[in-house]
Amino acid sequence: MVKMEQEKNIVDDARRSESTMRDRETLQGEEKSGKDSISLHLDESGQKRAVGDHAGHHNTHEYSANAREEEVEAIVEEDDTDEENGTAIAPVHSNRKSLRSVKSHHSHAGADGYTYFASHEDEEDHRRSSRKSVGEGASAQNDEDDPFLVRFSGDSDPMNPRSLPKWRRWSIVLICAASSLCVTCTSSLYTSTYSQLIPDFHTSRIVCTLGLSLFVAGLGTGPMILSPLSEFYGRRPIYIVSFAFFFIFMIPCAFAQNIQTMLVVRFLDGLAGSAFLSVAGGTVGDLFAKHELSAPMMVYTASPFIGPEIGPLVGGFIMENTSWRWCFYVLMIWSFVQLTLITLFVPETYHPVLLRNKAISLRKETGEPSYIATIEKMNKSVGKTILWSCVRPFQLLIFEPMCLMLSLLSALLLGILYLFFGAFPLVFQTNHNFTTSEIGLSFLGLLVGMLTGIACDPFWRGRYEELVRKNEEKGGGSEPEYRLVTTIVGAWVVPVGLFGFGWTTYTHVHWIVPIIFSAVFGTGVIWVYSGVFTFLVEAYPLYAASALAANSFARSYFAAAFPLFGVQMYNHLGYQWATSLLAFLALGMAPFPIFFFRFGKRLRGNSRFAST
Repeated sequence: MVKMEQEKNIVDDARRSESTMRDRETLQGEEKSGKDSISLHLDESGQKRAVGDHAGHHNTHEYSANAREEEVEAIVEEDDTDEENGTAIAPVHSNRKSLRSVKSHHSHAGADGYTYFASHEDEEDHRRSSRKSVGEGASAQNDEDDPFLVRFSGDSDPMNPRSLPKWRRWSIVLICAASSLCVTCTSSLYTSTYSQLIPDFHTSRIVCTLGLSLFVAGLGTGPMILSPLSEFYGRRPIYIVSFAFFFIFMIPCAFAQNIQTMLVVRFLDGLAGSAFLSVAGGTVGDLFAKHELSAPMMVYTASPFIGPEIGPLVGGFIMENTSWRWCFYVLMIWSFVQLTLITLFVPETYHPVLLRNKAISLRKETGEPSYIATIEKMNKSVGKTILWSCVRPFQLLIFEPMCLMLSLLSALLLGILYLFFGAFPLVFQTNHNFTTSEIGLSFLGLLVGMLTGIACDPFWRGRYEELVRKNEEKGGGSEPEYRLVTTIVGAWVVPVGLFGFGWTTYTHVHWIVPIIFSAVFGTGVIWVYSGVFTFLVEAYPLYAASALAANSFARSYFAAAFPLFGVQMYNHLGYQWATSLLAFLALGMAPFPIFFFRFGKRLRGNSRFAST
């Protein structure tokens, strides 16, 4: 009996020992699993790598800012509190990159209608504010509490470009605006040379027109490459290098011996010159705080739209008195002067790059290697940034009906504007026997109309503030759709201007009448653009640069295509019906801003990209 009990105890002890061993192996396996569990991080080359081990409850981050466009989603969880005692766990400071997956690049933009990528600081600010808004109140220490994170000590910081004297800041804005004016003037001044290019190069008008189309295509393509590059290297290097090439490519244009050379270098020239249509808007924002930004941004914004009208005006007088090559000689002189001014008087203004310089200076002065700027924490590669800047605009055009239709409306208007570079000489030379210089002067109507549209900005700002005030009384606030008021009015003014221009192109009607209607068209164009640009920025705050890049791409390629069939259309349909066809197209697009004004908020609620 005793023996049986001893055997039973032995068996029980063996079972308990076996159970204990299994539990211990399980616990060790869990500990090993916990220790070996690593967060996957997409590095600069696009490969997954381990960035550290961390157990417990973690916060989730996406590789992409938008789940629809992410290639890899690495769910990374960071332990913010000790679940047993509720105390905050201090973060471990090391040289390793933070336990966070790489986001695709958020983008922001100014009101100029062209695109530039925002700083990493903006992304971090938005990320922190987004966390707070959704209630992720983590108590872990963030960058703002890091004593070694370099930042400006206010606008008075000597390294902050906003501390520069006002006259200096305005001089930088004027240089950037004049450079943008030079680029867009170069696009259209070329159209004045057709009459001499055709016999000199033994070619046709349609082939010569390709020089205009390719230049504008370059203007639309360049921002997708140059804008993200400025995020890494700053604005000043991009300005100097791109405008230097803009000047260099002007030389073979002036000395070209055949049309093939002209066409190739015109595209390259547009590509190089596009920096001032994509990056310079950011410089204005760097120099001025929000409360003083309106006037300098208006000056800069006007330059890309005024330039195309000045081109034929200047080119007409040159062509009437000398050779077509002098058109490019003048542009070479102008671009060289601008390049000199940029090199001598336009400093680096990109805040993240300046903070990096400040961090380097502090490390040298203090001998403390811990000082670091936000841009030095970036784990984005140049190639991947450029890739995203090329891909996302097309995602927005495909998946976002508001972005698509407003971009088509903008593109149609710029296409019509560039079509007029062929139509105006045809109409005014045939009907009113205008000389080459007088044809150039006929574009003054468009110029005056656009300046009028820009001058109306304070009036439209008042209407916007009135809408916001009324909505605040109802417990609401500002809505992106309120920016579309100018677009709604402008979209109906444009067809009026086009119909009026078309049906006054008779020999018995005084030449000033169609020019007046062209001014009406120009005013409507500016009003449409003003509303569309600001709406896209506010409706797609994380992807504002991509939205404007989509708009810019559509506009540029419509502007490149329309001149290729404009003259033929006017010759076959007649001046009246050809212009009426354009007016009907614009009229067909006019209801869309009204629709988006009324139902835009609902569409944004169902959008994968827009803010709600």
